[in-house]
Amino acid sequence: MDFREIDELSGKLKSMRPLNSTELKRLRDEFMVENTYNSNAIEGNSLTLRETALIIQEGITIAEKPLKDHLEVIGHKDAFEYVVSLAEVNDPLTERIIKEIHSLVLMNDAANRGLYRRVPVIISGAAHPPPQPYLVPIQMETLIANYDNMKMEKHIIESVAEFHLRFEGIHPFIDGNGRTGRLILNLELIKAGLLPVNIKFSDRRKYYDCFDHYYTNGRALNTLAGLIADYEKEELVKHIAIVEDALR
Repeated sequence: MDFREIDELSGKLKSMRPLNSTELKRLRDEFMVENTYNSNAIEGNSLTLRETALIIQEGITIAEKPLKDHLEVIGHKDAFEYVVSLAEVNDPLTERIIKEIHSLVLMNDAANRGLYRRVPVIISGAAHPPPQPYLVPIQMETLIANYDNMKMEKHIIESVAEFHLRFEGIHPFIDGNGRTGRLILNLELIKAGLLPVNIKFSDRRKYYDCFDHYYTNGRALNTLAGLIADYEKEELVKHIAIVEDALR
């Protein structure tokens, strides 16, 4: 795939005079609300975008909505903020970091936070059955070890796409795999100097199809890499326009 447009847009944004810390924080907070809503909604959370914003920004409890849904919002917010702090120090991705992100995501389930699953799982309709639990640790160790090679051999968009597809295929945790995986994806994009992307709930069918395509077409990366690339272009164009307006 050709990622020259993304590289050019990213280079243009980096060459522009940056926004100040207050402006950057506002943009990041707005993104966090939308990203928290979409990532949780993909997994079945019933809270709307407006309700998600009220919980994050005002600490308001939404009447008649499950406590679990509220905790998923708070957990994702905390995990996103942790991802941003990790990106600033730019440490290599490790199993410890993945488990720490998962621990924040799954704040409503103390018994399983940050722990690989110990039972088999079946994902209805999935083209690739997750491995038996005794295989999860070795497959995760192999995936992380292979990730460095992915980054050397491929564009970062393809590398994060392959990592995400394989991570979700392993399904290492009993719950919270999708949210954790999408946070890891954004961690790696930010570390590479790109913007985090927001995989939208409205695109969930297209997103799920990427996994079927990967596991039934010789592990082809193009559908998910293309989806991530489209989201990245969208974010870069939006940020460039915001910076240009601020400098007028």
